[in-house]
Amino acid sequence: MKAFVVEKYGKTSELTLTDVPEPEMRDDDILVQIHAAGVNVLDGKIKDGEFKIILPYRLPLILGNDLAGTVVKVGAHVRRFKVGDEVYARPDQKRIGSFAERIALNERDAALKPASLSMEEAASVPLVGLTAWQALVEIGQIRPGDRVFIQAGSGGVGTFAVQLAKHFGAEVATTASTANFELLRQLGADVLIDYRTQDFEQQLKNYDFVLHSQGTAELEKSLRILKPGGQLISISGPPDPAFAKRANLPLPVRGAISLLSRRARHQAKRRGVNYTFLFMRAEGQQLEKISGLIDSGVIRPIVEKVFPFAETPEALAHVESGRARGKIVVQGSS
Repeated sequence: MKAFVVEKYGKTSELTLTDVPEPEMRDDDILVQIHAAGVNVLDGKIKDGEFKIILPYRLPLILGNDLAGTVVKVGAHVRRFKVGDEVYARPDQKRIGSFAERIALNERDAALKPASLSMEEAASVPLVGLTAWQALVEIGQIRPGDRVFIQAGSGGVGTFAVQLAKHFGAEVATTASTANFELLRQLGADVLIDYRTQDFEQQLKNYDFVLHSQGTAELEKSLRILKPGGQLISISGPPDPAFAKRANLPLPVRGAISLLSRRARHQAKRRGVNYTFLFMRAEGQQLEKISGLIDSGVIRPIVEKVFPFAETPEALAHVESGRARGKIVVQGSS
């Protein structure tokens, strides 16, 4: 089958279209014909080698962390799906590869596609939806009246997280360019900050929660806007020792991660707030809950552009440029 692969790590490396073997199926797997795949910042980071210490993939690697498609085969132990079902998923981090014609994944990582969405819209949801859910609901336990700051509100995670936080009754602040203010108002943002001309640290005080997706400077400012007992969850790092332990990383890697996050953890402790690094996981049951919110009209995916499969490298380059509004999607090859 056809697939886009990474043959070597590095910022100058490119995706290569090539023929690869058909996916190997396990008894708990479903084989999905991919109709659309979401493109994420994570794909670029994996390609560049930023996660090779904690995600030691074997190269060449089929890239891609989001998909929507049709089940064409089921394993002997599969009970949740049947051939012909339309599904969407974020594959387990050890079995990524949605920039391809087909993918095999464990049935527990998939959910039925929201009935109200096209394949392209559905493919935009899993990674960003699960990231927002695990940060805001599972870890953050957002409650009505909480004051929540979501960085980069017009991005893929941001557009989803703003809607989710608002659904749970939070007061939502976010950063964006003024060109995206109206979209974010429609999604429910209460406080809008122009990152080009305003310093969010001067605008926000005593917040309960921060979803951090930017760099070190923004991280340190975000810790300072939290009230005592508040929490910051970072999806851009640095990773913390708790993550390294959960991931069962080798002891030398755990030591390096502890050093990387020591400053952030120390600053958080000194201010009486909590710092957590989140590397989202595949979770079909959470996707089912997200499907319910989508089909009931609570959340709508924001898709900026759909690229043909042959232009997957261009789609990834657009995401890496940082200019994407919402999500970028590529169509399946067939």
